[in-house]
Amino acid sequence: MSILELLKNRIIFFDGGTGTLLQEKGLQAGELPELWNIEKKQALIDIHKNYFEAGSDIVLTNTFGANCIKLQDIPYTIEQIITAAVENAKQAAKQVCHNKKGYVALDIGPTGKLLQPLGDLTFEAAYEAFQQMAVAGEKAGADIIVIETMSDIYETKAAVLAAKENTNLPVFVTVVFDEKGKLLTGSDIACVVSVLEGLGVDAIGMNCGLGPHQMLSLAEQMLYYSSIPVIVKPNAGLPRSENGKTVFDVTPEEFAKEMVKIVDKGACIVGGCCGTTPAHINSLYQLCKDKKPLPIVPKNKTLAASYTNAVEIGKIPVVVGERINPTGKSRFKQALREKDFDYILREGFSQQQKGAHILDVNVGLPDIDETDMLVTVIKQLQSVIDLPLQIDTSNIVAMEKALRIYNGKAVINSVNGKKESMEAVFPLVKKYGGVVIGLTLDENGIPATAEERFEIAKKIVTTAESYGISSKDIMIDVLAMTISSDQHSALETLKALNMVKQKLNVKTVLGVSNISFGLPQREIITANFYTMALQNGLDAGIINTNSDMIMQSYYAYKALAGLDDNCMDYISQYGGQAPTIKTAANTSSDDISLGTAIEKGLKERAKQAAEQKLENTEPLTIINEELIPALDHVGKGFEKGTVFLPQLLMSAEAAKFAFEAIKLHMNKSGVVQNKKDKIILATVKGDIHDIGKNIVKVLLENYSYDVVDLGKDVPPEKIVETAISQNIKLVGLSALMTTTVTNMEETIKQLKQKKPDCKIVVGGAVLTQEYADSIGADHYAKDAMATVYYAQKILG
Repeated sequence: MSILELLKNRIIFFDGGTGTLLQEKGLQAGELPELWNIEKKQALIDIHKNYFEAGSDIVLTNTFGANCIKLQDIPYTIEQIITAAVENAKQAAKQVCHNKKGYVALDIGPTGKLLQPLGDLTFEAAYEAFQQMAVAGEKAGADIIVIETMSDIYETKAAVLAAKENTNLPVFVTVVFDEKGKLLTGSDIACVVSVLEGLGVDAIGMNCGLGPHQMLSLAEQMLYYSSIPVIVKPNAGLPRSENGKTVFDVTPEEFAKEMVKIVDKGACIVGGCCGTTPAHINSLYQLCKDKKPLPIVPKNKTLAASYTNAVEIGKIPVVVGERINPTGKSRFKQALREKDFDYILREGFSQQQKGAHILDVNVGLPDIDETDMLVTVIKQLQSVIDLPLQIDTSNIVAMEKALRIYNGKAVINSVNGKKESMEAVFPLVKKYGGVVIGLTLDENGIPATAEERFEIAKKIVTTAESYGISSKDIMIDVLAMTISSDQHSALETLKALNMVKQKLNVKTVLGVSNISFGLPQREIITANFYTMALQNGLDAGIINTNSDMIMQSYYAYKALAGLDDNCMDYISQYGGQAPTIKTAANTSSDDISLGTAIEKGLKERAKQAAEQKLENTEPLTIINEELIPALDHVGKGFEKGTVFLPQLLMSAEAAKFAFEAIKLHMNKSGVVQNKKDKIILATVKGDIHDIGKNIVKVLLENYSYDVVDLGKDVPPEKIVETAISQNIKLVGLSALMTTTVTNMEETIKQLKQKKPDCKIVVGGAVLTQEYADSIGADHYAKDAMATVYYAQKILG
């Protein structure tokens, strides 16, 4: 029986932690556990056997870090390590699981690097690393692929595509949330569910980072959105150090009792992560083995997502900004031809400021490479704007390339009722996920009557379902035709809109401004038609957010329709203001200050604004009164949880562009800016992850600190020697693995002995305040900005 069939009948049990058990068997701090698959096979076979005996249905292979990016300069190939790991787990299953099947899951963990634009790893390089693992795992006989402990939805997408495109195995995915329900790169739970469901994974969930008590509320949120099985694999509480050893405080009995609550909420695949043992899994198994899983209910939520958050279409009317489109816009056409991406970004930013929830992106011009331009513009927009995007193209090659690199779950504009259109577009929607817009036209053109448009809508929905695309992922556009050529066309559009809304289980969308083409003062017609369309069931309007009149219609409708609690949105927009009517021609996206450009991550604009400021302002004044305060503002937002890692890093990048312009001016004029004190950063011995360290480095350098980056896997002696020779006053240490924090403790010990005037700040996924205190650190930084604040406190 396949694991997916078994899921229909009962709760499925994973295994628990591996690292701490390997340490008990002699794994040294910093030693690569993946090599034990070949060099100490019996230790792995014994661990897998213990978990099968404890009640696990699935054991994970010891391949968490077995990718070519992490494992370099080793005596074996990736294929050899994975083959041995799968064979060890299969041997354990053969020896223990006589009356039931023991499933072997290929364990795929993250690469340890940030993907572009936040880091230096390309999407395709990550894909190739995961592809190599997935192919080797299936060939070796794995039953399932489990992609786990992921903290970036973009890297997760690369892993899922690698698994699904190159194997026929079921794919499960678990990610690491903080207590607020966010990934490291900012994705919330709705975003994660929408993206992974869209990619067609078989089960989703969470692991690591938190104990079962902290995961309960997060599991409830995931179950609220998910229409597929949910996995929950907590740690045995939070780690602490005891006599130089990492320990976890949640006992097997406590763990199982907390996990019962999670199972009763609806999680149907459960297990443990760091600190859990066969005893924890056995306690969980004994309490839950006779429980029947709750039925998995389709949630029917239409979600489009960026890399951080999802927009639910149908809850309240959604605004789709129409301005990133060359039709009728000579300045935008010029920007495309000249590759003036900063102009395009400012257009996107302007629409976000004016209230857009989603941005339409169309770059189709006859004299440019649309595929290349669409991919580039999407990457550029996603580097600074966290709104979901609507990929607007009729070019199927461009559509697929864009969907592949898109970070989130896009809206796809569009498919129509023509057979060739549906045959081209629907496979892409099924493969990559997305909310697809269906236009009610076919081989005979656009029907004149509402009834005929409704029939095409019905055909689109039915055909989509034959491809496995749910009606929740379809929006129908019944097409707004200009009334200047047919006075009755608006009424037919509204009638068709109402029919689709009442009779088909789909959401609706319209390009609203088409209605007024060819008429004077078009906004009057457009705004009023928009209100009429909203009354007839319009869920998403593609509109010009720069038009005050159209946006007034939007906010007024929400207030009148009871969709604006206490009219707060309306009041926040218009309280104390005289109403104004403003057209797109009267607004400018060029007037963005240096501080705003830095806060929004607009690199070229930040550079231009700095150059303009230098004409009449002293360089050091700009740095101290504009550049640093802008970074501080973003940093405080990051602390509060209103700004996320991508925005933080892109702001730092924009500040760097501004600073380069300032530095060039200072060099020419002979002005000297003093560098602040030196700070050592290092990932401790045995740890090959440097995400956290690299993020901290970027931010410290923006605050003018002189960073001595010693890299990853750094011995304590090298850190101490450097601190002494360069008279360092502050050292930052990072560790992401429970097996390497003992080396962090040893490094701190040596620094305290040999450089007692040096302060030590520590951070990393496995650390807590209590843990940092227990190993003698001077400060625990829960995130990158906390390190900056500590540096300011210690060094000024």
